[in-house]
Amino acid sequence: MEINSAKVISIKGQVIEVQFVKNQPTIGDVVHLENDKNVKMMVYRPSGRERYYCLALGGTSSLFRGAKIINTGKSIATPVGEKVLGRILDLFGNPKDDKGPVKTDVAWPIFRSPVLYTDLPSHQEILQTGIKVIDLFCPLLKGGKMGLFGGAGVGKTVLLTEIIHNVVQVTKTTEGTKNVSVFAGIGERSREGEELFESLAEGGVLPFTSLVFGTMGQNPATRFLTGFTALTIAEYFRDEIKKDVLFFVDNVFRYAQAGNELSLLMNVIPSEDSYQPTLSSEMADFHERLVSNKQNNITTIEAIYVPNDDILDQGVQSILPYLDSSLILSRNVYQEGRLPSVDILSSTSSALNMEVAGILHYTTAIKAQGILKQAVSLDHIASLVGESELSHEDQIIYRRAKILRNYMTQSFFVAASQTGRPGKYVPLETTVKDVTDILGGVYDSLSEEKFLYVGEAKEALQS
Repeated sequence: MEINSAKVISIKGQVIEVQFVKNQPTIGDVVHLENDKNVKMMVYRPSGRERYYCLALGGTSSLFRGAKIINTGKSIATPVGEKVLGRILDLFGNPKDDKGPVKTDVAWPIFRSPVLYTDLPSHQEILQTGIKVIDLFCPLLKGGKMGLFGGAGVGKTVLLTEIIHNVVQVTKTTEGTKNVSVFAGIGERSREGEELFESLAEGGVLPFTSLVFGTMGQNPATRFLTGFTALTIAEYFRDEIKKDVLFFVDNVFRYAQAGNELSLLMNVIPSEDSYQPTLSSEMADFHERLVSNKQNNITTIEAIYVPNDDILDQGVQSILPYLDSSLILSRNVYQEGRLPSVDILSSTSSALNMEVAGILHYTTAIKAQGILKQAVSLDHIASLVGESELSHEDQIIYRRAKILRNYMTQSFFVAASQTGRPGKYVPLETTVKDVTDILGGVYDSLSEEKFLYVGEAKEALQS
C-alpha cells in the first residue's frame, strides 16, 4: 500500500471508517477514492488503532469495503476575498448561482485558530437594528452575538432577514463599504435561501454580502461543516481586508442536530437529551471563532430553533453561554397577532446597562419592563372580574402596558408584500422618547389598537 493511501473498512451512511497502515492522517485532511477524486471525505476522528471515521462530503454510492483511499494531506479550503461578495457558495466555495466561477486565487482552510485573548477588544457599543423591541429591551452589541430563539413558525427567519435588511442598508448608507455581511444557511429550506437572495438584491445590499448554504436536503456532514466555510470568509474580511463583518446564521440548532446525526452513525453513547457528548466542544469550535479583534468587528446574529418550544432543550442550552443578547420569540404573542412575536420579559442583553446603553435608555427600559411585569399579574384579575374592577391606579398601569405592547409591534420591509404594510425603521432615540411618553401618560386618551404596527408613536394620533 502507498504511503498516503488507505482502505475502506465500513460504511455507515455518511460516516466511512478508513484504515491507514503507514502514515497516519491529520484530523481535517481530505481523502478521496483512488479512481474518482470527486468522491471526497474528511478525516474526522480516530475510531481505533490506525482507523479513523471520515465524513463523506458527497454521495457514497461509489464506495465499498476494501476500496482504496488516497490522502491529499490538505484540509477543505474555500475561496475568500472581495470576489465572493454577491455570490452564493457551497461548503467548498463552489458557486451555486449563475454568475460563473469565483475569480480569486486566494483560498483559506476552513479550520483555523481563534483570535488570541490578548487581541480581543474592550470597547462596547450598541449596534442599532431599527426594530423597536430589540433596540430598547435587547440591544445588540457591535462585535457581539445575538440569538433569536423560537419554535417552528414564530418568525425567526423573517426577523433575521429584517435585521439583515436594516443593519446592512443603514451601514451601507452611513459607512459605505466599510462593512460587509456573510450569511451561513445551515440546514434550512432552499426556498428561504432563494427569498433571502431576492430580498438582498432588491434592497441593493447583495454586492456587500456573501452567502454560504448547506440546506436541509443535504447530508449531515455538509450541514455540519457549512458554517465553518462562512466563518473563514468572515475572518478573511476581518483580518486581511480590515472590514467590520455582520455574520448571520440560520440555523445554529441545525448545526447541533447534524453533529448529533453523525455521532449516532459512529455509535457514540449519547449524553443529555440524547445529544452527542461532544456537543459543548462543537459549539465552542464554532462560536469561539466568531469574535472581534482590536481593529475590526464580527457582529453575529443567530436564529436558533427551539424544539417543542422547550428552551431547556440541551441543544439550545449549549448555545446560550456564547451569546451577549438572547431574544426569545413567543408562540402566544404570535397567536395574538403581534409581530415581531418577542417575549419582552424573557429576553435579555448584557448591553442593557448604564455604561453601554446610557442612563436614559437603561432607566426607560427598566421602567417599561416593570410596568409589563405588573400587567402580567393584573391580567388574571382582569380576566376574572373585568378591567373596570381594578383600582384606578391599576387601571392606568394596565392600559399603559397594553399600549406599550402594541407599540412594540412593527411592520417589516421584507414582509411588506405579504402584509400590505410598508416597512418602518425607527431610530433608538425615537423609541426611547416614545416609550417615555407612553409611561408618562401622554397617550392615555388613545385606545391601544391605534398603536398596532405604527412606527413612531405620534402616528397613532393621525389614525
